[in-house]
Amino acid sequence: MPLLVDGQRVEPSQRLRALAFAHRGLEEQARRLRSQPARLVGPKGLLYVQQREFAATTPRDGSVSILGSDDATTCHLVVIRHTGSGATCLTHCDGSDTEMEVLLMMNAIKMLSSNTECGRLEVHLVGGFNDDRHLSQQLTNQLLRAFDSLQDSIHLVTFCVTDLNDRQEKGNHFPFIYGIGVNVKTGEVFHATFPDRGPAEDLRSASILTGAKMVNIYDSRKEELRIGPYFWMPFPHVDFWLQQDDEHILQNLSTSPVAEPPHFVSHIRATLMYLKEHPFPDKTLFPSRRPWIYRKNSDGLWERVSTDQI
Repeated sequence: MPLLVDGQRVEPSQRLRALAFAHRGLEEQARRLRSQPARLVGPKGLLYVQQREFAATTPRDGSVSILGSDDATTCHLVVIRHTGSGATCLTHCDGSDTEMEVLLMMNAIKMLSSNTECGRLEVHLVGGFNDDRHLSQQLTNQLLRAFDSLQDSIHLVTFCVTDLNDRQEKGNHFPFIYGIGVNVKTGEVFHATFPDRGPAEDLRSASILTGAKMVNIYDSRKEELRIGPYFWMPFPHVDFWLQQDDEHILQNLSTSPVAEPPHFVSHIRATLMYLKEHPFPDKTLFPSRRPWIYRKNSDGLWERVSTDQI
């Protein structure tokens, strides 16, 4: 079934500006989102989603009220919501396997929606900009094609990507919006930033840097965040990378060096150090091959409840 806007079929192969021009409501919605100041979202009630992760839940969730992600430059943030059940899924896509990632999200929504005939499926796409390598445009096109090829009709509600998320400053291009949150009770999608990107931020980032595929990190029925188990080989030349200056790391480990947020290099250094300290995670981190499990405590913060010991 097709990807739709206001009941009309979207042609995924057309230029992005032409798509927005043909559906003026999309451009207006992007303008409204861009005009919002970023809300600072604290850790209470938050489930933060890193790159190549996704999480899905429903309004009945007693632990999570906000799904969120940020630090997206060429990456895209994708929200799918079923208006009947309220089931909501958020992911942070980087183009590694877009078609499969869209299918995983759709399956997660269907698992949480007992009757998909009551209501409709909606999608919100945010992220990317006019980067020099055109990676953002490639990812936008991949996502449009992937949603258009689904068996289910899905309605494009927010389209703040690439051209529509681009700003210029001193001759350089940057995204307007690096991060979004979605209120799982109301379905509101909003411009957001997150000072707390945990739990286990370095561990999750290490799995990404070593090439992990998209993974579901949340069991909404048990209200548990599940991290790993992850396994990787020793990161090649980790000591070399740790010895490089900030500019070398920025230029060589980013898809968009000019547009990265200020903490990008410090984040990469912390991740590289974690990989140096744990070259064989099956021995030091996951000796019993079980995930790290977290639940929200009485203060609304993630607290690890599982142990993994040799």
